[in-house]
Amino acid sequence: MEQPENQIIYGRKPVMEALESGNAVETVFFCGKPSGSLLPIAGVARANGVVIKEVVKAKLDAMLPDVNHQGVAAVVSPKEYCTVEEILALAEQRQQPPFLVVLDGIEDPHNLGAIIRTAECAGVHGIIIPKRRSAALSGAAVKTSAGALAHMLVARVSNIAEEIRRLQDKNIWVYGADMDGEPYLQTDFSGGAALVIGNEGSGLSSLVAARCDKLVSIPMRGKINSLNASVAAGVLIFKIASGRE
Repeated sequence: MEQPENQIIYGRKPVMEALESGNAVETVFFCGKPSGSLLPIAGVARANGVVIKEVVKAKLDAMLPDVNHQGVAAVVSPKEYCTVEEILALAEQRQQPPFLVVLDGIEDPHNLGAIIRTAECAGVHGIIIPKRRSAALSGAAVKTSAGALAHMLVARVSNIAEEIRRLQDKNIWVYGADMDGEPYLQTDFSGGAALVIGNEGSGLSSLVAARCDKLVSIPMRGKINSLNASVAAGVLIFKIASGRE
């Protein structure tokens, strides 16, 4: 497995999720003495033998500038990236056709976190991201995922187009989200499926779009002709999930 850099996560729910999921939390920082909604976090941290440090708000603000840390942060050992084979093994273990989300250049960590959260809620087996020109599993992504990252497999690969070919060799049908594609409500998503979401500004790269088995679109009825990447991903993820129940 490949491992990203150490990270600081912040916010009540992400820190609690990290403590409860068995992630290696090294230290939890509180603004002053924990009280109110922070007391349960302190209790779990103590029960797990995690170091607790009470600091002034200015120190936490300096550690995490320009974010709403909600008075708590934690230093965690980084979440390991998995392999694509491990994602497919999870689908086999659950006796389900594989369901993956492939991100072709998502650069905003908040979009990455939001997609991870949606994917986990919908039963996606894992997410694939590229090693270059992509948001990584940063504190912002962890915060936006609202704890879902602790339960989601994420693989990082060198070449998205080549990985799509390998998925197709395993009888997984690959659908690319594209404005010029077939309306998604007319698409049969049954069987093994991988949904590819492109960059926030430029969409799918031409090579990745050409590699997809089918391009699908979300018809727009308003004056704005596109959705935020994480919103579009949510619509399509739950459409695919609805046919797998």
